[in-house]
Amino acid sequence: MSRLQKRFEALGAEQRKALIPYITAGDPNPQVTVPLMHALVKAGADVIELGVPFSDPMADGPVIQLACERALVHKVRLLDVIDMVAEFRTQDNETPVVLMGYLNPIEAIGYEPFASAAVAAGVDGVLTVDLPPEEALETSQLFQEKGLDTIYLMSPATSTTRLQQICECGSGYLYYVSVKGVTGSAALNVNEVADKINQVRGMTRLPLAVGFGIRDPESAKAIAEVADGVIVGSVLVNRIAELAESPERIPEQVSQLIANMREAMDA
Repeated sequence: MSRLQKRFEALGAEQRKALIPYITAGDPNPQVTVPLMHALVKAGADVIELGVPFSDPMADGPVIQLACERALVHKVRLLDVIDMVAEFRTQDNETPVVLMGYLNPIEAIGYEPFASAAVAAGVDGVLTVDLPPEEALETSQLFQEKGLDTIYLMSPATSTTRLQQICECGSGYLYYVSVKGVTGSAALNVNEVADKINQVRGMTRLPLAVGFGIRDPESAKAIAEVADGVIVGSVLVNRIAELAESPERIPEQVSQLIANMREAMDA
């Protein structure tokens, strides 16, 4: 049983929902990332999405684009991110870690070498934003043979036919993008999210996590009432940006945001 499956099953048995923070690896410098990961877990994170810095993160708004730029100043590469996961695993062998990013860095390494290195380091899943399921059959098969879950995005505009295809191809969990737009944009409509989640539940037994537009304890709690997981990104990355000149404060300050959401979700 994978770490992701084990974690979601344990949460289900406790009637709790997964809290999944996203941070960009290497932001604002590489020394912050692993301590921040541990602080997020201590504050109540169930899964960590670790963003791989990329020069053209087309699905992301300005907040995460700037985070990638801050990390790239330090020349943080995909292999460096994998090394960060390996360091994290020296103290935490339970919390699932998903790499989120774009296809080019994986292609530069090679699919098989990447998958082997990622699994050896303790990576549990991969979400590649610009690799749609129609073009990922061989890749997904390779990753799943290696033990990497392949996580796909769904959106309000995803057709029923394509939803079914995503449900068949995905593993670990499915990521529902709650708004039309890039990360950090638009207002969250919980009723619309609930309708789409209910539609997808009829197609899959995979856990359904919702991201984009979750900014505070209230929105986290509202989404937790309709989904299996709550993904939080831009608000955390924005706080990191505010503290970029005081990186020693980042683990405590950013993890407090997660602690507040965890408390609201469990209330």
